[in-house]
Amino acid sequence: MFFDILQSRCAEMGIKVTPLLDELGLSRSAIARWKSGTLPNGEVLLKLAARLDCSVDYLLGLTEKPEVNR
Repeated sequence: MFFDILQSRCAEMGIKVTPLLDELGLSRSAIARWKSGTLPNGEVLLKLAARLDCSVDYLLGLTEKPEVNR
C-alpha cells in the first residue's frame, strides 16, 4: 500500500521513484522492501513527505488528502 501511494504521488508530481531516492540519498534497494510491504522509518517518511509536498499520513494511507496542515 505505501509503495503504491508513493508511486502515485510521484506520478502526480512528474517525478520517478528511483531518481527521487537518489536525490534524497536513500538506497535504491528500499524499493524492493517497500514493494513487499515494509514501511520506511520516520526520518525517511519525513524526507519523502517534504519533497512530495504531502503529509506522512497521506503516504501511509491514513488520509486521502495529501495536503499538509500548515
